[in-house]
Amino acid sequence: MVAETHLQAEDLVAPLFVREGIDEPQLIHSLPGVVQHSLDSVVTTAKRLVALGVPAIVLFGVPATKDAAGSGASDPGGIVQVALRALRDAVGDRLVLVPDLCLDEYTDHGHCGLLDRRGRVDNDATLERYAEVAIAQAEAGADLVAPSGMMDGQVAAIRAALDGAGRSDVGILAYAAKYASALYGPFRDAVGVQIAGGGDRRAYQQDPANRREALEEVRLDVEEGADIVMVKPATLYLDVLADVRAAVSVPVAAYHVSGEYAMLAAAARAGWIDRQAVALETLVSIKRAGADLILTYLAAEIAELLGADR
Repeated sequence: MVAETHLQAEDLVAPLFVREGIDEPQLIHSLPGVVQHSLDSVVTTAKRLVALGVPAIVLFGVPATKDAAGSGASDPGGIVQVALRALRDAVGDRLVLVPDLCLDEYTDHGHCGLLDRRGRVDNDATLERYAEVAIAQAEAGADLVAPSGMMDGQVAAIRAALDGAGRSDVGILAYAAKYASALYGPFRDAVGVQIAGGGDRRAYQQDPANRREALEEVRLDVEEGADIVMVKPATLYLDVLADVRAAVSVPVAAYHVSGEYAMLAAAARAGWIDRQAVALETLVSIKRAGADLILTYLAAEIAELLGADR
């Protein structure tokens, strides 16, 4: 009765992986209980999420082929665009469809943008590709697009492209404070990403040591037209999340990322912690810190638990 923070299914967003060319879901070894979906199984899962009261999904694609430009990201026949159309036909407006807008799942070098002649990410050239991807996703049925590459000016470029294509109805969930974290390993397994030369993304993602920088990144994204801003990862960055919530009036999301989920799942499997109790405590802490929405691989599990407790 006197609890200050209440977690509900409506607070949760489910990240889903959909893989081109498979007929059955494929288990992801480093993400126990999470799969790469086929087109059929992603639709089935979406229907279950609707029934559980989860309001939205974020969709990541695993293409059959990759190239230097990440062509599959904007191809109308690309896996995410095909999945968006199938999902829209199946669930209508009962689920908010949010495709991840990045190139790393689709590039053969594993970076979030195009590379220049020296093998470094070309920020401005990448913005042109992001604009193309945004339009393709909007035409396929996206309600929001979620740029995650942390390119400077990405929100402004995408907003201008969508408006210019007559799609001002499509919003932007911006990965506004995304850190160059060591917690993304299982996700990269899930989408088959290997960064060329064993490199990293510190040139364009945030330094985990920096707190004030996050507020500047978020402020710029809001000024450029972001409808929702996100902090990623979540539990190791609750101070940043609280700062962002205090600084902006738009909704704030947080991503409970693959490494955070995998550690919880592994400890629970070993019998060292109570999975459900720790999962609930983790998600409540993220909401307590200021998140309006929580992206988590626990979404269906916790939504079912919350529904059973009513």
